[in-house]
Amino acid sequence: MQPDITRRNALAGIAAIGVGGLVATSTQASSTESAVLTLDDLGWDPATSQYTLPPLPYAYDALSTAIDEQTMRIHHDKHHAGYVRGLNNALAKLDEIRWDHTDGKLIQHWQRQLSFHMGGHINHTLFWSGMKSEMSGGGGQPTGNLNQAIKRDFGSFGKFTKQFKLAATKVEGSGWGWLVYEPLSKRLLVTQMQNQQDMMFAGAIPLLGVDVWEHAYYLKYQNRRADYVGAFMGVIDWDETSRRFEAARK
Repeated sequence: MQPDITRRNALAGIAAIGVGGLVATSTQASSTESAVLTLDDLGWDPATSQYTLPPLPYAYDALSTAIDEQTMRIHHDKHHAGYVRGLNNALAKLDEIRWDHTDGKLIQHWQRQLSFHMGGHINHTLFWSGMKSEMSGGGGQPTGNLNQAIKRDFGSFGKFTKQFKLAATKVEGSGWGWLVYEPLSKRLLVTQMQNQQDMMFAGAIPLLGVDVWEHAYYLKYQNRRADYVGAFMGVIDWDETSRRFEAARK
């Protein structure tokens, strides 16, 4: 039997590669041009061979014009943390199936759990880092290449905003609205996601996502999802979204 840390590192690399090119398996490949996310960004701890919950990149009340402090605390510290725990548990169970010679009857269940919880962890990591306060320059419109690509692929920034808000608001049940880069056609698309992974097509690289699970907005907005999505537009970090776009298209 191989050492546990070797097995888990190998599995982490496999899991990372499977996220449509989102995650670099090398923790040295960070920031501007090499990858959208790295294992460092996702809280990978090589000492324990597990994922950990990364801290918010700002104070809990920093986005209070759109998302209240209590919601941020519950969402990050409880819900996001739950996805991290579920991800580590799914990896451990699949590890047991591979190395401990179980009959594998539950492999379908644990593969689904891996997809769901890894999706939740990556989605939320992108979500937090894709926002900043209005005082720090959140909201407005992108500039440069991303601005030109949005105009090319949607007709105008206003038309993109209309489609993005409608798609996010009309997600059936729980899920996400995403702006993604499709590398084969080299174009931007807006898509919906149900739960944490369903309906996202292979190869799509997420650039900007809004969480429309009820726990993301219900304390402040109750059933007014459209109001929440509208407020989200005012705290988008377009600089970060542009960085992701440049990384994705290279």
